[in-house]
Amino acid sequence: MSIHDDRPSGRRDERAQRGGKKSADGPTGTQGLGVQDYDDYYDDAAYSDANATAVVDRGSSADFYEEIDDRKPFAWNAGTDLGLLVLRLVVGGVFAAHGAQKLFGVLGGSGPEKFAQSLAKAGFEQSAVLSLVTGGTELGAGALLVLGLFTPLAAAGIVGVMASAIVSMKLPGPFFDQEGGYEYPAILIAVALCLMFTGPGRVALDNGRSWFRHPLISGFICLVIAAGSAAAVLVLLRS
Repeated sequence: MSIHDDRPSGRRDERAQRGGKKSADGPTGTQGLGVQDYDDYYDDAAYSDANATAVVDRGSSADFYEEIDDRKPFAWNAGTDLGLLVLRLVVGGVFAAHGAQKLFGVLGGSGPEKFAQSLAKAGFEQSAVLSLVTGGTELGAGALLVLGLFTPLAAAGIVGVMASAIVSMKLPGPFFDQEGGYEYPAILIAVALCLMFTGPGRVALDNGRSWFRHPLISGFICLVIAAGSAAAVLVLLRS
């Protein structure tokens, strides 16, 4: 049985300098080698055979490796950024407009006094202060969403306001909006929760900040803040 030396020529020359001349055939080509060189010769031959087998295996699995190389890891893309930007602009713009209606009476809004009266009829105490807080939260949260700044906190403000509105003014009652239900506030809560956990996308002032890089952690923290704020308003300010 013949063992072929398919090591690189540089390694063959190195072995030759150490122990003498070798032919390409096993024992007959190793007469001038010492014991250590003799062992190294066969070790290198086995190494070459193993490499040859690996090359054959890779070649026979070319389709498999090509399929793996074609896969791309999940990452943000321009479509995701554009979708989140549109969502932020629409939802943030709507809430900023609602806040301006409550605070300043613009855009056909009721103004702070009439809104305070509606809160008092719903059973809230300190309705004058609460009307300003609610209007300011909606205006501030909407503006921050448009800018993509402090997005999880802005989304938490929307969740808190809408949850309080559902519990205090809509429940118990029908679900669908045309029947006076809470369909629309529930959708706004769902959208705000999505922004809370996904973040604003890369077209935002939050880009690169710590809460942008860790959306899940910051989202849960802000969710706790939203739930606590809504619970405090309902428990402490509603008779």
